[in-house]
Amino acid sequence: MATKRDLYEVLGVSRNASPDDIKAAYRKMARKYHPDVNREDPNASEKFKEINDAYEILSDDQKRATYDRFGHDAFDPTKNTGGFGGGFGGFGEGMGGFGDIFDLIFGQGAGMGKRSRSGPQRGADRELRMDINFEDAVFGLEKEIEIARIEKCDRCKGSGAEEGSQVKNCPTCNGSGQARTVQSTPFGRFETVRPCSRCHGEGKIIEKPCSECRGTGQVKKNRRIEVRIPAGIDSGSRLRIQGEGEQGQKGGPPGDLYITVAVKPHPHFKRDGYTLITTAEINFVQATLGAEIDIPLLGGAVHKLLIPEGTQPGDVITVKGKGVPHLHGARQGDLKVIIKVNIPKKITKKQRELLQVFYNDDDKSGKKDKGLFDKFKDAMG
Repeated sequence: MATKRDLYEVLGVSRNASPDDIKAAYRKMARKYHPDVNREDPNASEKFKEINDAYEILSDDQKRATYDRFGHDAFDPTKNTGGFGGGFGGFGEGMGGFGDIFDLIFGQGAGMGKRSRSGPQRGADRELRMDINFEDAVFGLEKEIEIARIEKCDRCKGSGAEEGSQVKNCPTCNGSGQARTVQSTPFGRFETVRPCSRCHGEGKIIEKPCSECRGTGQVKKNRRIEVRIPAGIDSGSRLRIQGEGEQGQKGGPPGDLYITVAVKPHPHFKRDGYTLITTAEINFVQATLGAEIDIPLLGGAVHKLLIPEGTQPGDVITVKGKGVPHLHGARQGDLKVIIKVNIPKKITKKQRELLQVFYNDDDKSGKKDKGLFDKFKDAMG
């Protein structure tokens, strides 16, 4: 069986990292290995799950303390049942398993103090994918989207109680939010403290729950949000809209909305970073003598492109400043035009004669008479 990596190593933080350091490291790693963003790494999904599992433990003070003391074994279900490490027979079974005994001996359940009830909790982040056109990615746009998310109930203002209903102390735990049990073990008598099952650790119960949210204080709503897509964005880019995630609980702040952008392909343009790439077709007369042609730019404008004399098939002509704008900058990339030369498969007898004269006719300087080629050009129509 593969050895599990150290959770601190997974997130790339030291063992004395602060909660803020852990949160920042998690967000950085999660963005890097999110399966919708990282499509190059075949193991991205497994790494993303490993990162989430590490954060779930290290972001919780109690779980983190347990992990620091006992490592991965503390969260292995195969080692949390069947007794205290197998050394005391069925002793562990009567007390809820291996994890409960450690909780009794070393944790707050051994009379070491009360567990504080949960305070304000930040709302969950939301993730969605947005498909946009190639032009919109280059020039940017503002778009209104609709999402369904958890928000505060308007009827009860988030209290969870029907208007006029009272919120009372829980009669089961007398408002403490905790249920205590005392158990006798070979080590002595131990007291366990757990969240009250009736009030779920709140210490309060609602006399008449809100009919809209059924006492939760939260409902799911469809909300329209204006999203600004910056010019120059590319596929895989991730936008963060602060405060547009799920509603927080107990006065906690809302989460954020993350949008992963997917850009649809364009029939005539491709992109390489901030460089646009397109093709232009010319005939062999234009390639030989040079010409000035109109080429369409992205967005509908037209640019006059100078074709140098003697241009070869596959030559690339660069047009400065007609590419993709740099994100959050004033610079703009270039446009690369790949030249394709159309050579006719059939020509008339007159065209053939003129071509033969042109290619057999040299003046004393070794140069061909371009007047003949002009006649051929006219003959080509």
